[in-house]
Amino acid sequence: MGQLRTSPPPPQATELDQWVLDSPEDLHALRASLRDALNRHGLVQGEDLDEVPHLVVLVATELASNALRHARPPTIVTLLAADDLFLLDVADHDVGTVPELTDISPTDSGGRGLFLAQSVSLDVGWYATGGTKNIWASFPR
Repeated sequence: MGQLRTSPPPPQATELDQWVLDSPEDLHALRASLRDALNRHGLVQGEDLDEVPHLVVLVATELASNALRHARPPTIVTLLAADDLFLLDVADHDVGTVPELTDISPTDSGGRGLFLAQSVSLDVGWYATGGTKNIWASFPR
C-alpha cells in the first residue's frame, strides 16, 4: 500500500528514558515503566496528560511487538522530548527491510501497528542507522 515517510525525529529531541527488550515477556514491564516516565516527564503542576500516556503505551506496545516478532533482538524503545512533543522511537536490528503500510483484511490477526501509530499520533516516520531501523511517532506533551 505504501511506505512511511523517511525522516529522523527532530534534532533537538532529548532522551528521557530507554528500555531494551529481548522477548515479548518484556512488554509488560515496558508498559508500566513507560506510563510512569510519561507522567514524571510530562505533567505540569495542575495539568493532566489526559489520554496521551495511554496512546503512547499502545503505540509502543504495537511497534515493539512487531520488532520482537519480525526482527533480531534486542528491541530498543526510547522516550524523547522536543519542545511540546513526546517522541517514541522503536529500534530493531533488521536494517534489510523497509517499514511498509500494507493492505489489511478485517480477518487478519495482525499488521495494524503502523496504521494505529499513524491514526493516534501527530506524526510518524522512520530512519536507519548503521545497525538499526527506527520507527518514531510524536505525541502532544
